Amino acid sequence: MNRFELARATTPSQARELLAEKAGSVLKAGGIDVIDHLKEHLVEPPRVVDLKTIPGLDKITAAGDGSVRIGALVTLAKVAASTAIRKTHPALALACAEAASPQVRNVATIGGNVLQRPRCWYYRLESYRCVKKGGDVCYAVAGENRYNVIFGGGPAFPAHPSSAAVPLVAYGASFVLDGPKGPRTVPAAEFFVLPAKDPTRENVLQPGELLVEIKLPAAQPRSGSHYQRFIPRNEMDIAVVGVGAWLQLDEKRETITAARIGLGAVGPTPIVSQTAVK
Repeated sequence: MNRFELARATTPSQARELLAEKAGSVLKAGGIDVIDHLKEHLVEPPRVVDLKTIPGLDKITAAGDGSVRIGALVTLAKVAASTAIRKTHPALALACAEAASPQVRNVATIGGNVLQRPRCWYYRLESYRCVKKGGDVCYAVAGENRYNVIFGGGPAFPAHPSSAAVPLVAYGASFVLDGPKGPRTVPAAEFFVLPAKDPTRENVLQPGELLVEIKLPAAQPRSGSHYQRFIPRNEMDIAVVGVGAWLQLDEKRETITAARIGLGAVGPTPIVSQTAVK
């Protein structure tokens, strides 16, 4: 990796200023994904701006109606262990509990998990200039593509790697972004970008914008949720498919009155099954 300057921000606005001062600088939360990029020379920033020093973004706030606000710097381990989240939004707790390894979950943030870039090995290897990196070829089309997409791909075909994003789209969560023009809130289902629109991006974040908070809607009566993934070998392996399901029953608890199913690792974005939405 290249030599770089580490700058610690104490507010989102200061983080934006530090980012803009030196072209090519990058943000770091837990740092898991950023370190991978630095090692492979996928980014060679003059400055890395540390967000972990911004106070208040590492808190979970549960309201009386069952809605939950999660700061972007909350670790996956903390989300998985949260009593409030496990009670009202258990699929998210499960997804975070099964991500990567215990060591990674203790450092990685939920914001970083949602924003992490594809794990396709052609993208991750410096020697391949693929479509995701501004090239002309998606090497997975004719190459090793076991972990690539089956829905929504083209011209690039990497699977979206976030486990947390799958139940978030199923719950109808929203993301709070803070940028030069002030904060804005984007529904989770509208946050992610298909490669057909822009193969070099995965989300709608604009230059200088930060993901600062995730909002989970109020828990509904007679509803439940679950997260399940399939991995071919062991817990550290990349998921082939992940499913986050949310269901609501009628008063007699006999009929499903509403359902949302999120699918992960099968498309370049988390997918909401339209045939299940009511």
